[in-house]
Amino acid sequence: MTGTAGVRPKPESVGAVSASILFADWVSSVQNFVQVFTLVYFLLVFAYILTSWMRMPYSIWLSRIQRFLYDVCEPYLRIFRRVIPPLGPLDISPIVAIFTLWIASQLVIGLLERFD
Repeated sequence: MTGTAGVRPKPESVGAVSASILFADWVSSVQNFVQVFTLVYFLLVFAYILTSWMRMPYSIWLSRIQRFLYDVCEPYLRIFRRVIPPLGPLDISPIVAIFTLWIASQLVIGLLERFD
């Protein structure tokens, strides 16, 4: 009987293959995390913008939600508000902030694809 059933791979090659598979899985996981983080943060900024435009009736839960959105989004938006002056009543800094976040996430994902 001829065949390769009795041939065993070298232990060094098995370790290298499993390490490369583990690294590829790690890169994929980080890419997924960056995509999900970007989406969630975009939604939080969008919700913050919407809640800042409308007056909501006083409720302890609504005020807590607004405060949470303020605490999460305002430090990031403040970076752009320092640089971009408001155009009358229109504040375009959230638009620039969202585009910057999207571009940064695409750059990170692109860099990680080079490792994959």
